[in-house]
Amino acid sequence: MHAVEAFELVLGLLALVIALHWLALKLRWPPATALLVGGGALAFIPGLPEISLDPELALVLFLPPLLMDGAYYTALGRFRRHLPGILSLAVGAVVFTTLVVGVVAHWVLPELPWAACFALGAIVSPPDAVSARAVLKGVHLPRRLEALLEGESLLNDATGLILFRFAVAATLSGVFHTGEAVRSFAFVAIGGVVVGAVVAKGWVFLARRFRDPMLIMLITILLCWAAYLAGEAVHVSGVIATVTAGLAMGWYQHEILPGSVRLRANSGWQILVFVLEALVFILIGFSLRGAIERIGGIESMPASWVTMIVAVVLTVAATRFVWIFASEAVLEIARKAGLRRARPLGWRQATVLGWAGMRGVVTLAVPLTLPVDMPGRDLMLICAFAVIFVTVVVQGSSLGLLIRRVKPIDTDPPAKMALPTAEAAMARARFAVIERLAYDENGTLIHPMMLEEHRKRMNFMERYEADASATMDGLRAHFDVLLEAIAGGRAELIRIHRAGLIEDEVLHELERDLDVEELAMTLQRGD
Repeated sequence: MHAVEAFELVLGLLALVIALHWLALKLRWPPATALLVGGGALAFIPGLPEISLDPELALVLFLPPLLMDGAYYTALGRFRRHLPGILSLAVGAVVFTTLVVGVVAHWVLPELPWAACFALGAIVSPPDAVSARAVLKGVHLPRRLEALLEGESLLNDATGLILFRFAVAATLSGVFHTGEAVRSFAFVAIGGVVVGAVVAKGWVFLARRFRDPMLIMLITILLCWAAYLAGEAVHVSGVIATVTAGLAMGWYQHEILPGSVRLRANSGWQILVFVLEALVFILIGFSLRGAIERIGGIESMPASWVTMIVAVVLTVAATRFVWIFASEAVLEIARKAGLRRARPLGWRQATVLGWAGMRGVVTLAVPLTLPVDMPGRDLMLICAFAVIFVTVVVQGSSLGLLIRRVKPIDTDPPAKMALPTAEAAMARARFAVIERLAYDENGTLIHPMMLEEHRKRMNFMERYEADASATMDGLRAHFDVLLEAIAGGRAELIRIHRAGLIEDEVLHELERDLDVEELAMTLQRGD
């Protein structure tokens, strides 16, 4: 494909993303569902060029920024508090699913080598960070359940990728040593944490010393790829390195990044993540075309393959429920035995957790890295797509309905300080500083208006702390008036500029002031 044609194709895919995302909003579908179905349907339209992406490039291009985005916004306190449950899902459930899928695959298709069956299990076992984020947007979950799903999606890709590499090596060499595999797993995981911490420390060092906002934003965006590639370069987990760096950046950015840099960087980062997430699902849909064509079309698919696909999809769904409810039983026994830290989720949260096992980019990209002479290569790719399709379209689309029906209960204890109390504490701290600086060294009041303004703000926040709901009702009406006033000022600014009374530089400067004021009002109003 010519370079210009490739660029036009990218523009066409972005236009397709816009159309499918708009359609999903109109139909009230999860956007991931519309993108996946739309990409799969369009892939078979006659005359369209075949779209393929190098699988190694797909992992490097898409996975690090999307993992970083999830890690950056992860609540680190809840992540640490629920780490045993997260590891149970990210390691235990993935290993269990790999083994069960491998056994079922060999039972359905005995001519497929054992190691190849376990490679298939490793491909379809890890739920995906991208799919989870895409489906869970706008879905309200209990805090513990949200922490488990977010933490699992960050770490289980590493488990699946490591198991996959072991299985492929065993298939091609015919040799597998359990002890060596366990040691290698530990080295790769711990090494990933170390590399991620080192790369994050380098980011902290540079971000503290750079003064140019563009340089700070650039190193912040590049951190995800730096961590991933550094981990892969020293043969440890790039996924864990990226997650570690993302968690560290999310923790330290509050102290390091100026507010202006954070706001500007977040805006650009959100656009990047939106585009990458959307393209992932479009490309997953298009990837099916090559595998189907290589076997001579859907009508040429052997009956044994159809049986295998159905068996793998059902096994993937069932093993997650088996693991989660078995873990619940163990926690319940431990709780009754007097172990106070054992806190079962309860059947409501466990049911939602079992249904929220969406697969995505890793499940797609990994089978494409298989050697050409790997037994069952095309079968693995078609199975992978089927698992992605069912988990994203069926489970993802029905997850919101399941949550509304099951009504999971938030069993986590509430935070010691709620939002109104925190805002009141901030207002008191700000007033204390203003009160100290409002007088000169002789005790003369030099900033009376500023002092009065912050006293009123503190008093308002204390009323908000005492009765948040009643205060917010009046506050929204207050902000509506302010937004109308800003709109009137903006209209007047445009009128005098169009009349030739001010220069463009004045327009841009005053418009920026209005934009900042409008953004502050909109955020405080809660839009």
